[in-house]
Amino acid sequence: MKLYQSNASPNSRRVRIYLAEKDISMTVVPVDLGAREQFSEAYATINPRRVVPALVLDDGSTIGEVPAIIRYLEETHTHRPLLGTTARDKAVITMWERRMEQEGFAAVMETVRNGAAALKGRAIAGPHGYDQIPELVERGHRRIADFYDDLETRLVEVPFVAGDQFSVADITAMVAIDFAKKALSWEIPLKNAGSRRWYDAVSSRPNADS
Repeated sequence: MKLYQSNASPNSRRVRIYLAEKDISMTVVPVDLGAREQFSEAYATINPRRVVPALVLDDGSTIGEVPAIIRYLEETHTHRPLLGTTARDKAVITMWERRMEQEGFAAVMETVRNGAAALKGRAIAGPHGYDQIPELVERGHRRIADFYDDLETRLVEVPFVAGDQFSVADITAMVAIDFAKKALSWEIPLKNAGSRRWYDAVSSRPNADS
């Protein structure tokens, strides 16, 4: 297998952390987003959507989108499960990971892509060009604030996002927060003690910097 990814891509980082947590080794192929390598015809044959990451299997087929990549790897590498083991746990983890992606990660992405000058005409990742909408930056700020508040409500009740165990929901939430910190200088509010306790725990894991 080969993982096409970029160190500048938060979505790629979600997969890298997952691989490190599971101790899965594979060939990693860098894609230079700064040089717009994702728009090359060579990469388009790998992933027509022209985004990273993309997982190329041994039979030559490609799996794109982070949840799909992780689902495939979880099914083929069953040790150290990060998507749950029982039907209930799998559903709960999927639910919370989806919330972290929609309410946190997507909110940060929307804010960054609609406000960064370098992304003019590229407000949505993929093969098509879309104009930025400044109003979405304002809305994005509100969404991120709500995400932090809602996450705090959850993390005063449980040690990890999906409950008692570290899972992919924690990976997505941590990457979303680090994305907000780096791109928007938006830290977890000091008053959010539960979130800061959780963040200190997950960000200090050996694989967090993958």
